[in-house]
Amino acid sequence: MTGRDESDDVIPPASPSTPTPEPGEGEEAPLFDAGGKVDRDAIYRQHETRSDDDTPVQVRLELTRDLKKRLDRYLVDRIPFMSRTALQRLIEEEAVTVNGRRPKASTRLRLGDVVEAVLPPPPSNEIPPEDIPLDVLFEDDDLIVLNKQPDIIAHPARAMKSGTIVNALSWRFRHQTSGGLSTVGEEFARPGIVHRLDRFTSGAMVAAKTDTAHWRLGHQFQARTVDKRYLAIVHGVVRRDRDLIDLPLGRHPRIFDRYAVRHDEAGKEARTIYRVRERYDGFTLVELQLLTGRTHQIRIHLSEIGHPIVGDDYYGGRKLPRRAVVPKRAEADGRSSDAPLMARQALHAARLEFDHPIAGDRRAFEAPLWPDVRGFLDALREHRDPAPVESAEAIVDLEPDGSEG
Repeated sequence: MTGRDESDDVIPPASPSTPTPEPGEGEEAPLFDAGGKVDRDAIYRQHETRSDDDTPVQVRLELTRDLKKRLDRYLVDRIPFMSRTALQRLIEEEAVTVNGRRPKASTRLRLGDVVEAVLPPPPSNEIPPEDIPLDVLFEDDDLIVLNKQPDIIAHPARAMKSGTIVNALSWRFRHQTSGGLSTVGEEFARPGIVHRLDRFTSGAMVAAKTDTAHWRLGHQFQARTVDKRYLAIVHGVVRRDRDLIDLPLGRHPRIFDRYAVRHDEAGKEARTIYRVRERYDGFTLVELQLLTGRTHQIRIHLSEIGHPIVGDDYYGGRKLPRRAVVPKRAEADGRSSDAPLMARQALHAARLEFDHPIAGDRRAFEAPLWPDVRGFLDALREHRDPAPVESAEAIVDLEPDGSEG
């Protein structure tokens, strides 16, 4: 199971004679084939294109006949690419509801019943272990928390089978530490991956090492009990110290790999709280708290309020040369004033807090800034008249020592 938040409410055809609705412009493709079964390839495509979306793929099934069939057997018929054992585990971990209530695998289904299931990440090919360095913040027998480096994706996709976090974790568990990744999502090349960060976003990310840990972590993301905080450096001076950005998001109606504010049926609830931490001449450091987890949510929301993230040329930001911040006379290290201060968006997942899936206690992990963001921040503090802003609600340590949570 990957992440949480609102889901796709899709009612499949109850019989082959009932057509599956076609997606509108900018919407995701249907999850069901002509026979009303969940289409594994459609789920794969959704997970692959969503990038850093924490939203799970959820299917909604409404019975138009009185089948009197056990829930687990019904799901085997509707979700043929998952085993009965895996579907029973889905039920045990509260990833399936019948009429909004928690069922048993033996629950008998009747006419009018509505079954909703949050599906684990789509299927997998063999994942070759690769010796890719990882910055590990914490590890035990159940999970591992990383400070993800920029310019790496979380798991293999059709266009990229290697060089991912999963490849790196596979090597680590084979050569350095005991245990391994959970098998949840293994058939979809996403073993252990509970949530994701965008390729060029750095910071705190958790992966599960056991199936039980995976299900329970995924349930926390779905139930919105995980506290995720980000730091971003944006263009312009943000005037309000704190605000809630509440703008629905969906696929861009014209550009395939982008998302946009959508006030139509394709838009899904998306809410972000920002808190100003420091202001500079022409820039602002903000702390962001995600209340939902849509693809590119932070990037689009900040752009929509007129303060795109520095370096995010997808959504209105600009890649700045050093001379845009550092005066030429202040250069003492021989670096070119035309060299970019940031080669990616200045966005970092700074803090991740959740209940340990086995021990049960609440834990928080802070990921120190990567050198590129740290260097940019230091340059702003030195040359752009920094003005810190006090906030009792802001909890990210701007000078973390990298210790475990």
